[in-house]
Amino acid sequence: MGPFRANEALAAGDITRGRLAGPSTTRLFPNVRVLTDQVADPDDLVGRAREAVLYVRGDPPVVGGYAAAEVHGAHIAPPDAVVDLIVGRRSVRPRPGLSIRRDTVAGDDVVEVDGLLVTSTERTAWDLVRRLGFVDGVVALDALARVGEFDPARLLDRPAGARGARRVAPAVEAADPRSGSRPETVMRLAMARNEVPTPTPQFEVRDAQYLFVARVDFGWDEFKVAAEYQGDGHRMDLKQWRRDQSRLAELASCGWIVVPCTADDLLFPLAFVRRLLKTLALRGCTV
Repeated sequence: MGPFRANEALAAGDITRGRLAGPSTTRLFPNVRVLTDQVADPDDLVGRAREAVLYVRGDPPVVGGYAAAEVHGAHIAPPDAVVDLIVGRRSVRPRPGLSIRRDTVAGDDVVEVDGLLVTSTERTAWDLVRRLGFVDGVVALDALARVGEFDPARLLDRPAGARGARRVAPAVEAADPRSGSRPETVMRLAMARNEVPTPTPQFEVRDAQYLFVARVDFGWDEFKVAAEYQGDGHRMDLKQWRRDQSRLAELASCGWIVVPCTADDLLFPLAFVRRLLKTLALRGCTV
């Protein structure tokens, strides 16, 4: 059944007052209910957005921010992300878990995805870059430009006088949609900040016969050095660990050295950067 407005469900005869008052339904917001066994999980941002839009009376609001990014397939939202609802000039009371934005979006900035009105990938990126810090803004721009297949530089054509617009140009300069995940973007920014020679993201390693060996997160082809993020899942999943070991052996057989980066390295990147620079130097890099 999905989330519903109580008054509409009663008028249509879809539910009785007795059931509405009982434990089989859960109140989400004033006049908004859902069957108790269908309440969206706290980490299901899209499901929470579907529930939240029913809270606003009249024309449906536009979902923006991290929730819009999730709808588009850019999985960058932090665990505590709220649902952004863009309501125009209407007066809507804030509620826990919601961010009510009295803003107006129209035209190409609004698209419909699976029945939800959401900001476009480009507009979502513009909004997030203006609101977030530098690293999180670049992460958002990388991911949304990748799934939306737009040039990050297009954000520079948007109003320069908008709130937070000063953050747009630095984010655009640092963006690279080839990064395949948040960790890869954070790695790239750490390397750039510490003057590591620029690598090729998502580099395809090939053997002497030009047969495909592996795609690495970052590659320095001249020196046969790669840097890759190693998430905890690679260690905890036995099958994944075995695949990783075979892959590393194939890369080594082609003369490649892989410098790993862990979650701790993302928080404190200097040790990772030093290891990477030493490895590049061993391979003849003098920069």
